[in-house]
Amino acid sequence: MQRLLVTGGAGFIGSNFVHYMLERYNYHLVVYDALTYAGRIENLAAAKNNANFTFVQGDICDLDSIKSAIQQHKIDTIINFAAETHVDRSIMQPDAVIRTNVNGTWALLEAARELGLTRFHQISTDEVYGQIAEPNRSKEHDVFEPRSPYSASKAGAEHIVYAYHITYGLHTTITRGSNNIGPFHYPEKAVPLFTTNAMDDLPIPIYGDGKQMRDYQYVTDHCEGIDVVLHRGVAGEAYNVGTGVETRNIDMAHKILDLLGKPHSLIEYVKDRAGHDRRYALDTSKLRALGWQSQHTFDQALEKTVRWYIDNPGWWRPIKSGEYRDYYHKQYAERQS
Repeated sequence: MQRLLVTGGAGFIGSNFVHYMLERYNYHLVVYDALTYAGRIENLAAAKNNANFTFVQGDICDLDSIKSAIQQHKIDTIINFAAETHVDRSIMQPDAVIRTNVNGTWALLEAARELGLTRFHQISTDEVYGQIAEPNRSKEHDVFEPRSPYSASKAGAEHIVYAYHITYGLHTTITRGSNNIGPFHYPEKAVPLFTTNAMDDLPIPIYGDGKQMRDYQYVTDHCEGIDVVLHRGVAGEAYNVGTGVETRNIDMAHKILDLLGKPHSLIEYVKDRAGHDRRYALDTSKLRALGWQSQHTFDQALEKTVRWYIDNPGWWRPIKSGEYRDYYHKQYAERQS
């Protein structure tokens, strides 16, 4: 593993992974990204002058383009971050998540098989398990019960990854991450949405009663987990990555407001998301057995994240106009009481 094709590397987790790997290894990283609304070349500015970094714009559903990039850059490993990741958008436009998350994953796997790549790593999500009641935690061999088009598409992609391992002998691994927070997170997601709205004294929209439970991990902790699996993981296996600590969405919102010195009265309860999962919780013992552990508590991760948005208005303010503004209106206007 020396030359890595990082698909979706201009997105949130992908760009953080690129910076993480360039700081630690002498691998050559080729970012392959379509630069859709959430993929931003600005996220990779710090890597631009690194001799071990190359950017290629392309669609993971385009098999010929993928194969060309692999051959041109002598790729031996694919790490697939590329995905449509927002549950709300997947409810509004389910065709997009199926195309990218299922068909795109197949195209990458087929290119890896045809060209004899040595490694394929798939970035997945805890949402493939569906909701889980307390005090239980999802384990890697639990049955999938996805409840949104997004989570179903990620579950389908995982099945294809595993099938390519079994059928064709492709060396595959999978990580299923909990909710990530940190730099470069597109502000449609809860933490950056709440943070940037609160900074401008705008309402913070909370779905339903706000008591949904999520495991929020700092994005570099997730990157470290992926790193460990790439170097120590077993072919054909999947690994959960998370803190093991759940936080209610309403409590997360309160903490953001407190960090910003804003009143809790900014919270606005809105109509709940269709099929909204109440709780995700991961058993991470399998990954911890490889020597990994989360480095940030929730409070530490949240404070670092909020601070990044305070310090980088030039990154997020241009986003919150145009397409984003149209999406936001469609998403929340009818939910408001």
